[in-house]
Amino acid sequence: MAETKYGKYIIREPLEKGMAPMLHICAEDGCAGAEFPNFPVEVQLLCITQPLTFPHPPHVHDADEIFFIFGSNPQNYYDFDAEIEIYLGEEREKHIINSTSIVYIPKGLVHAPIAIKKVNKPIQWMHILFKSKYAMSVGDVSQHPKHPRERFSTEEIKKLKGG
Repeated sequence: MAETKYGKYIIREPLEKGMAPMLHICAEDGCAGAEFPNFPVEVQLLCITQPLTFPHPPHVHDADEIFFIFGSNPQNYYDFDAEIEIYLGEEREKHIINSTSIVYIPKGLVHAPIAIKKVNKPIQWMHILFKSKYAMSVGDVSQHPKHPRERFSTEEIKKLKGG
């Protein structure tokens, strides 16, 4: 099939391996957004089916960040049965998320650890960092894992799609 004029702007199946299968785009080398000059954000969408702790130590970013946390039932995003601990500020103020929520992390706000303690029903976790590449400005960045760049194989994509 011939390439269309605007077909280059459609990124199909930007799947990556990580803590959970995720849709991911940013401007880092090897990522789907890297082919676009000045790609403006870093975005991840994960479906979380079991407890996990994000591997990031307390840190800040030099850009704003938003977490969208919602149930995975597409007919009712408020169908939510999970519990998440998020720590905010230098003093690590603990917050419990147990309903569909949006968490705004202003530029420079210390955050983490983040632990998903209970998952009775799958949840969706979407993170948007208003910067082209994920980077931590403060914190023990030596502990920060690199973003996964290993793409799913064709067989793994078929399994994820139920095929």
